[in-house]
Amino acid sequence: MSLPFYQRCHQHYDLSYRNKDVRSTVSHYQREKKRSAVYTQGSTAYSSRSSAAHRRESEAFRRASASSSQQQASQHALSSEVSRKAASAYDYGSSHGLTDSSLLLDDYSSKLSPKPKRAKHSLLSGEEKENLPSDYMVPIFSGRIQCLRCGTLNLVKLLNLITAIHNIYILPLLCFSQKHVSGITDTEEERIKEAAAYIAQRNLLASEEGITTSKQSTASKQTTASKQSTASKQSTASKQSTASRQSTASRQSVVSKQATSALQQEETSEKKSRKVVIREKAERLSLRKTLEETETYHAKLNEDHLLHAPEFIIKPRSHTVWEKENVKLHCSIAGWPEPRVTWYKNQVPINVHANPGKYIIESRYGMHTLEINGCDFEDTAQYRASAMNVKGELSAYASVVVKRYKGEFDETRFHAGASTMPLSFGVTPYGYASRFEIHFDDKFDVSFGREGETMSLGCRVVITPEIKHFQPEIQWYRNGVPLSPSKWVQTLWSGERATLTFSHLNKEDEGLYTIRVRMGEYYEQYSAYVFVRDADAEIEGAPAAPLDVKCLEANKDYIIISWKQPAVDGGSPILGYFIDKCEVGTDSWSQCNDTPVKFARFPVTGLIEGRSYIFRVRAVNKMGIGFPSRVSEPVAALDPAEKARLKSRPSAPWTGQIIVTEEEPSEGIVPGPPTDLSVTEATRSYVVLSWKPPGQRGHEGIMYFVEKCEAGTENWQRVNTELPVKSPRFALFDLAEGKSYCFRVRCSNSAGVGEPSEATEVTVVGDKLDIPKAPGKIIPSRNTDTSVVVSWEESKDAKELVGYYIEASVAGSGKWEPCNNNPVKGSRFTCHGLVTGQSYIFRVRAVNAAGLSEYSQDSEAIEVKAAIAPPSPPCDITCLESFRDSMVLGWKQPDKIGGAEITGYYVNYREVIDGVPGKWREANVKAVSEEAYKISNLKENMVYQFQVAAMNMAGLGAPSAVSECFKCEEWTIAVPGPPHSLKCSEVRKDSLVLQWKPPVHSGRTPVTGYFVDLKEAKAKEDQWRGLNEAAIKNVYLKVRGLKEGVSYVFRVRAINQAGVGKPSDLAGPVVAETRPGTKEVVVNVDDDGVISLNFECDKMTPKSEFSWSKDYVSTEDSPRLEVESKGNKTKMTFKDLGMDDLGIYSCDVTDTDGIASSYLIDEEELKRLLALSHEHKFPTVPVKSELAVEILEKGQVRFWMQAEKLSGNAKVNYIFNEKEIFEGPKYKMHIDRNTGIIEMFMEKLQDEDEGTYTFQLQDGKATNHSTVVLVGDVFKKLQKEAEFQRQEWIRKQGPHFVEYLSWEVTGECNVLLKCKVANIKKETHIVWYKDEREISVDEKHDFKDGICTLLITEFSKKDAGIYEVILKDDRGKDKSRLKLVDEAFKELMMEVCKKIALSATDLKIQSTAEGIQLYSFVTYYVEDLKVNWSHNGSAIRYSDRVKTGVTGEQIWLQINEPTPNDKGKYVMELFDGKTGHQKTVDLSGQAYDEAYAEFQRLKQAAIAEKNRARVLGGLPDVVTIQEGKALNLTCNVWGDPPPEVSWLKNEKALASDDHCNLKFEAGRTAYFTINGVSTADSGKYGLVVKNKYGSETSDFTVSVFIPEEEARMAALESLKGGKKAK
Repeated sequence: MSLPFYQRCHQHYDLSYRNKDVRSTVSHYQREKKRSAVYTQGSTAYSSRSSAAHRRESEAFRRASASSSQQQASQHALSSEVSRKAASAYDYGSSHGLTDSSLLLDDYSSKLSPKPKRAKHSLLSGEEKENLPSDYMVPIFSGRIQCLRCGTLNLVKLLNLITAIHNIYILPLLCFSQKHVSGITDTEEERIKEAAAYIAQRNLLASEEGITTSKQSTASKQTTASKQSTASKQSTASKQSTASRQSTASRQSVVSKQATSALQQEETSEKKSRKVVIREKAERLSLRKTLEETETYHAKLNEDHLLHAPEFIIKPRSHTVWEKENVKLHCSIAGWPEPRVTWYKNQVPINVHANPGKYIIESRYGMHTLEINGCDFEDTAQYRASAMNVKGELSAYASVVVKRYKGEFDETRFHAGASTMPLSFGVTPYGYASRFEIHFDDKFDVSFGREGETMSLGCRVVITPEIKHFQPEIQWYRNGVPLSPSKWVQTLWSGERATLTFSHLNKEDEGLYTIRVRMGEYYEQYSAYVFVRDADAEIEGAPAAPLDVKCLEANKDYIIISWKQPAVDGGSPILGYFIDKCEVGTDSWSQCNDTPVKFARFPVTGLIEGRSYIFRVRAVNKMGIGFPSRVSEPVAALDPAEKARLKSRPSAPWTGQIIVTEEEPSEGIVPGPPTDLSVTEATRSYVVLSWKPPGQRGHEGIMYFVEKCEAGTENWQRVNTELPVKSPRFALFDLAEGKSYCFRVRCSNSAGVGEPSEATEVTVVGDKLDIPKAPGKIIPSRNTDTSVVVSWEESKDAKELVGYYIEASVAGSGKWEPCNNNPVKGSRFTCHGLVTGQSYIFRVRAVNAAGLSEYSQDSEAIEVKAAIAPPSPPCDITCLESFRDSMVLGWKQPDKIGGAEITGYYVNYREVIDGVPGKWREANVKAVSEEAYKISNLKENMVYQFQVAAMNMAGLGAPSAVSECFKCEEWTIAVPGPPHSLKCSEVRKDSLVLQWKPPVHSGRTPVTGYFVDLKEAKAKEDQWRGLNEAAIKNVYLKVRGLKEGVSYVFRVRAINQAGVGKPSDLAGPVVAETRPGTKEVVVNVDDDGVISLNFECDKMTPKSEFSWSKDYVSTEDSPRLEVESKGNKTKMTFKDLGMDDLGIYSCDVTDTDGIASSYLIDEEELKRLLALSHEHKFPTVPVKSELAVEILEKGQVRFWMQAEKLSGNAKVNYIFNEKEIFEGPKYKMHIDRNTGIIEMFMEKLQDEDEGTYTFQLQDGKATNHSTVVLVGDVFKKLQKEAEFQRQEWIRKQGPHFVEYLSWEVTGECNVLLKCKVANIKKETHIVWYKDEREISVDEKHDFKDGICTLLITEFSKKDAGIYEVILKDDRGKDKSRLKLVDEAFKELMMEVCKKIALSATDLKIQSTAEGIQLYSFVTYYVEDLKVNWSHNGSAIRYSDRVKTGVTGEQIWLQINEPTPNDKGKYVMELFDGKTGHQKTVDLSGQAYDEAYAEFQRLKQAAIAEKNRARVLGGLPDVVTIQEGKALNLTCNVWGDPPPEVSWLKNEKALASDDHCNLKFEAGRTAYFTINGVSTADSGKYGLVVKNKYGSETSDFTVSVFIPEEEARMAALESLKGGKKAK
């Protein structure tokens, strides 16, 4: 018996699993101490100890080693209390960083390699780690303590020492080590841990006490200590932290005294140097100071930061236990504040006080347990542990299943241990092993698919007992090989249904599929075959696709590809195969071979080293190339050694070791010859060579050259002249088939080409693998009604056999079809999908890589039908009636009749006295044909049991299960007994027919009726419902209103005057479904009026018969009916159908799975059938269309009618006003007997043609007639229509309109007038008119498309009028007129407005200096388009502040001086006269704020621009003045406030003085005066006006001239001009 999971991982759970072999010794400690350098985490404090201290320690170890062997027995006598405290001390230390070298771990190797600072040691093996849950932490417990000096234990000293260490160093660490995130850095925390570890270790060594660890736990009570160390972050540390805030100082003082006293006692036993004592005290004081500072810091922290929700460290496990056994559920929970744990059973809280002693709930140190004592069957339930604190609630679930031991229960054996446990009792991952019942429902059957299709296989899995949170292991297999999800196949488990889905069927998917469901140690499986047919070929006669393309071998130079030949060759032999390759990551396929290869293996060359490729294969015959196969898996062009090297990456890190070979490296060595050269494969297409690299090759890579020569010659030729071979394998092509060759190989490197290898033996080019021989002795045997088992003798001496293909053919047809498309191995195969009742022959051929064998000989023909077997046992034996000395039994027919009709039943009975059954006796010697039998000569008041066995021609079946005990006594009950022999027939998706037989015991009065009840098969007993409120007298009932796919059961109760009797046995379950291929009874009336009911069945067996009944009573002897059956068809004919024949007529097919159908003839159906019979007796010519009149193109009149069918002897008489008319100049007649159309034509309809027209038909004995009346208004209207059509025909002889003038509004909102014309030529003119005035058109019309158009842009009221277009040439003219006035104009304008409205852009927001403007653009605007604005659903009232208008193509709404009340949703509605079109904008929120801010900015800018200081006018640009004159300039300025005025001269300020007087009056007028100007006053002047809104400068230039100087200058100029003239 293997250990449970928790006992394997936590050996401290049970004392019986302790390992008594204590392996820890002092010598181990010494070796570990040297190896780990005193402390694994590198404590500098300890490593820096003085040499004197080391010498004292070594001396102590030597003394301990000498005495350890003598005191081995005393170790086992160690007190459990001492062990517990020692282990607790170790656990506290190890969980808080106190892992010094004094605490030895057995796994020494973990200390030799570097690891992270916070890495945790693990004492579990690899196998144990795999069995651990991912979130499960295993506490480690330590071993024993031994006195190193004398071998004895000083318990008082040891306890004092442990207490001192715990109080001084461990408890304070617990207060802050879990909260290092609050302020202690990692470096400081590590330093504190190292210091504490060193001190604890030194004190132990000083007192000569050694502690050694072991993998085995010391006691089961250490569980509590382990959980304390695991949950210290949540509970212990937090509580101690809280307590430390109140009493840290006082507690530490007391603890310090205790520690001091203990240490003083230790110091008396060993001499220490003063230097060591002083250093230790200093370290102790430093550590204590650090702890006090840390406590003070954490006392100020907010406690809320430490809160966290509950978390399950260890969740409770489910258990399966035996009755009377105890079970414990454990869980470990972390959280702060400490969570409160509540246990539930089936969601109901467990009350320990309600059942004293039944439940024990404990919570210690974060470990919570629920113990259930004396489990019984009612304890089977789902248990929940709920943990809750202020941060939240969390639950974990576990199930307990209590099993009942069927044999004698021996508690001593049960609790004795593993050695006495029953063999059938084991432990599984689900708890104690129990028997799981696994059933498959709704199973997938033999399935047929086609390449490229999708398919799903599935079934529902029912497992009892059901254990929540544990799911079964579902595994799918194909031909016994497990399937894994891929791009071709996906698996799904929904919790109760398993599904296997094929996304793209391939022939590789054909095979036997098995689903295996494993639950613990038990599993069940179900299998069915899947057949995949070939896809329809694109080229008729092309072969099917090959299959199973895979890589056999790969290296740098080539990859060998293999495949399987297809079963279908398309009707002509396959000439060979083409192989295609594609580099992974691309979609480019390239063909690898130029000529087809017949061998089903091929080496593909020309690959790039290191690249990955996929391959596919196509078959070819004389008709063409078939579909490609499914692509292979990717394969890399690498040597196997290279692949292995790549897979092994990443390699181990550098170890510092250098390996020096014996042979020193040398350069320039020519490689030697290869060895072991051989031909590994030879076909007619290629030869594969293999060899070993040479031993002498230097230290550089080598390559190879392959040479060949014909046998008997020495003419060696190099095969690979261009590219040397990199791998020690090579494939040769282009060899002459049938010739003999020898081969050899040379090596080469940079030093040169080496000597050749030894030549191979003579190799003949050709296929070494022979095509297998044909199989023999094909023997088919019956299996089911749609399958046959075919067996054969395997091919003799077949090598590398791939499998066999089986083909089937209907006997005598000569057409063969494949039974499998994937070769099968073995010598037996089941061929499915055959037609029941057909005879088939079979043949088989073998296949290997060389090809397909010849066909075997054809098998004998075999008819497809189910194999005959004895029937299964009957069921549901019941007592139908009881007398003083006899009883009447009833039972149900077996579910499986064995493929043959049941010929009878045999009944056995036995007496039962005081519960002890007697011997069986035969009740009948002759078989009973009915499903009821009266057993006589029984004893009154005796109790009997019965068995029934069914028999058919195959023999007697197994007896039924033993019936209930029935007492033989006279029944005196007044109510009737139960009906019996219930049967369901005519099962459809929403109805069925239930039949039964009357009860044998009718009670005191006759049976007056029956009640039928129904319920779903899975429903409870209280869900029966009656189908009839009043009792029915018939012994049948058609049940309607069923749900498709639902399973039902039925029962019947009889009633008499005394009451309702007991119900019958159940009928069913029956699934409401219409099976594929179901056919119904069809009524037929033949040509002679004979009425018959017909039925056809495709699933008959050789012994099946048709059975007709009326109202479910046989009609075998009815004089009114005649039945005729032939093959799978039957017909029941009514001799004289009348009222006596009303009823339900049903037809049952015996020896089938309940195939039946019925037909109801009621009064309405009777009338219909009699009328149809009369029509057949006295036939009429059926008419599709009655006589009608139509006007043809030229005004001709056509009279026509159409009959359903006319024979060649059909005749027609044409009658006008009761007189027959004949064909002549006025009338033209025609009969089309193929279509049944009868016609008469008249050129012109005149007044004398008014009257009645009749066509009289006669076809054999069938007659018919049809009449049309043309008088009065009808005739005049027809005559007018004929004249109009004649005129139309005349009009169309010249240019004319096919479609008259109409209008259309374009997307640009323009109006397009258009018409369609025909019979146009170059000379045809088209003229447009409006209101009888010609419209000039710029462009000439092009009549190529027959469309004439006139475009009117920006259509408006001015364009209203009457438009006309005229076509004319020498053949005539035609015109079309369009009125666009009044209502027509309004309609057009509405469409124009609609288009304009639809062209409107979305409303946009724009800010102006006056306010906010909302606007939208349209193509153009017309007055007929009404614009309405609304604000927040209310129409806007326009005012001076809110205005609307249209500017060009812009429609706007102006809101001046907006306020917050103007926020909201604005809607612009454009009404086209019929429909409103809305545009919406939301002027609120950010949109309003941004628009309002922009408005304020623009408003301020406008005010500034309006009131800005500016010069309005008055100053000239240039002033020219004579010297001495006075210059007076006046300028008007503007500004609000009035501007400041200043003057500039030559960019410098100009001040007013007596010479230059500057004035500014009334804030608007500036005066500039210069009295007596001189040349010094010439220059550039400027007037600067300025106020708070801005400034402006107006410049002018003053030019002063002297008159005398000007005269002199003029004279000089004239003088110069005279000189130039000379």
